[in-house]
Amino acid sequence: MSRHPHNTPESTPSAPVPADRPPWADRPMRWAQMAFVADDPVRYDPAFWLDYFKRTKVQGVCLSAGGCMAFYPTQVQGHYRSPFLGDGDPFGDLVDGCRESGLVVLARTDPHACHETVAKGHPEWIAADAEGRPRRHWSHPEYWVTCTLGPYSFDFMARVTDEVVGRYDVDGVFCNRWAGSGPCYCESCREQFNRWCGRALPRPGDATARLAEYKAWREQRLMELWELWDRRITAIRPEARFVPNVGGGALFELDMAACGRRAVMMVADRQGRRGAMAPWAVGKNAREYRAVLGDKPAAGLFSVGVEEAWRWKDSVQAEPELRIWMLEGIAQGLRPWYIKFSGVVRDPRWLAPVESIFQWHARHEKYMRHQRNLARIGLVYSQQTARHYGGANAVEMVERPIDGAFQAMLEARMPFDMVHDRLLDADSLARYRLLVLANTAALSDRQCEQIAAFVKRGGSVVATFETSRYDEQGRPRDELGLAGLLGVSLDGDVEAPMRNAYLQLNHPHPVLAGLEDAPRIIHGVRRLPVRPRVDFPSPVMLVPSYPDLPMEEVYPRTPGSAPGSAPGSSAGSPPASAPGSARVEESIVRELYLREQALGPGSGRVAYFNWDIDRTFHEVQAPDHGRLLANTLAWALDEPPVVEVEGRGMIDIALWRQADSITLHLVNLTNPHTMRGPYRELIPSPPQRIRLRVPEGSQPAKVHLLVAGAEVPWQGREGCIELEVQSILDHEVVAVDLS
Repeated sequence: MSRHPHNTPESTPSAPVPADRPPWADRPMRWAQMAFVADDPVRYDPAFWLDYFKRTKVQGVCLSAGGCMAFYPTQVQGHYRSPFLGDGDPFGDLVDGCRESGLVVLARTDPHACHETVAKGHPEWIAADAEGRPRRHWSHPEYWVTCTLGPYSFDFMARVTDEVVGRYDVDGVFCNRWAGSGPCYCESCREQFNRWCGRALPRPGDATARLAEYKAWREQRLMELWELWDRRITAIRPEARFVPNVGGGALFELDMAACGRRAVMMVADRQGRRGAMAPWAVGKNAREYRAVLGDKPAAGLFSVGVEEAWRWKDSVQAEPELRIWMLEGIAQGLRPWYIKFSGVVRDPRWLAPVESIFQWHARHEKYMRHQRNLARIGLVYSQQTARHYGGANAVEMVERPIDGAFQAMLEARMPFDMVHDRLLDADSLARYRLLVLANTAALSDRQCEQIAAFVKRGGSVVATFETSRYDEQGRPRDELGLAGLLGVSLDGDVEAPMRNAYLQLNHPHPVLAGLEDAPRIIHGVRRLPVRPRVDFPSPVMLVPSYPDLPMEEVYPRTPGSAPGSAPGSSAGSPPASAPGSARVEESIVRELYLREQALGPGSGRVAYFNWDIDRTFHEVQAPDHGRLLANTLAWALDEPPVVEVEGRGMIDIALWRQADSITLHLVNLTNPHTMRGPYRELIPSPPQRIRLRVPEGSQPAKVHLLVAGAEVPWQGREGCIELEVQSILDHEVVAVDLS
């Protein structure tokens, strides 16, 4: 048996958390999680799960231990046991079975709630609302929401963690919902916050500065909790670690860069899509994690069930939806991690597709152990912009511009990564040619200097709307922080919402490729007036808003954008003597500012949209916006692409380098349900022609398709290989073995 007598930090000398990560963290390429429910001890079949773990070739498992409910014979006072536990130990039995199979094991805990029998004896553990009233659980009336920042987590859950790690042979503890369930106004939180800053907790609706102060305290307290649990775990088992369930993108409450430095691995808990979420949301999440982890592993946790707001936890995803979600995460570098809630399989339809993909992943594991992503474009995401600029409107003003830029690059089949705004130093940006700043409004002076230095070294930048208008605390500047780089100065406040505004296109120019038959296209919804500091070309000009009702008044008021610019219309402004007419000047206001060698010889290109092209593209989905944005990105990149994929359909791509190979992932997202899940069926793509640049100093030895399981004919030309993939059902991987 792998269990041993319980040790505690009191009986083992405390040691600092080692800076390096233990070897077990890198080993698993595939994970499984089985989350017990209360009656599993008398209903589930452990032999079935141990066999399924073997069939799916997993190398790591996460098993429910305790927290709000214990699935082992706990001795910690106040640790509520499953009422079906009896004399059994389902957690320990599975740990032993998994260890005998050589698997890495994480113990799952969940501290976000406690049973009523526990709450009665420990009212100090319960979270309180703004009026000081204890918070009953929103879903189960016999449970209460716990305070994550006080004695429940720092004392009780620390003792639970000690017991689990001391009694069982585990490699670490994975804690779900460890960061709490919103603001807490319990006595402990009130006292701690007052000691921290000398003030009372801010109430809902308080000034933004007061709320930001609370968030800073909360973040510090959570990091202290992470450090405490990690320290106590390593005091018992030096190789074991705390693995918190953290993260996401710009809207996540903890500093992702700090989490990436501290973590030995991270788990991207984007279990499935809901509503109008796009299937590439999991690929976006993968990039956000990889941006802060460096070479540390990121696992992609997906649920086999439907992930809508109504919480059908015993449901099953349709197989096409399940496959596309898993494969999109794998393509973008996540190590797949499936989770099943409850040890009882009420609907077995998910078992075969998960087994199929995991077995395929295991067969080709050497092509999944990536050394680096070969993308040359980095899309910046900024948590400080979300917090200090977006605030309550962060989804609309921060996340949606990122989503729009993301989709434009995906549709243009540009490989790209994401970059955290705390990691803009020269080393972190060394592999990128182009940075995309999608309304990265809040930037410090230092960050602005880092971006300018990137351009001076030969990098390029595409920025939109209010990028750098505010400092890192969200305070407005008198001038754009990147004014010198962008070549423009502020010339007024944001104009919004604009109605019935347009863009005049002055052909020819590379950014207008594919729009040659369009004299003008629709504008966005918000624009920031600026004036040029230097000379600029004028491919995209402003057609200001004009009335959209009554219909008799719907005509442009500027001659430069009058109907005369369209075929078959008469040019010029109305005669000055015409009733109701006014003499106006031709519009010379640019809406795209393009600079080559922006900061002198050897420096890169800079493009600035002073309006919300990315956010509007996400909202309206106008193809003209996507094309203009993608063209501008290609103009700024100004180098031969690392990969070109030509063919009909929507294909997401990712290009990776391994020790002796490069792999190109192609995920077929062509589907009527791409923007509204779930997928009903998988629709094969037509042929895709591929031109792939081979890393300098390498020679291709063999080219084969990992999904089709066949070698493919190819030609070498000018440092590239050219080939054709006849069809992609959901996913294909072009593997190039290098000599």
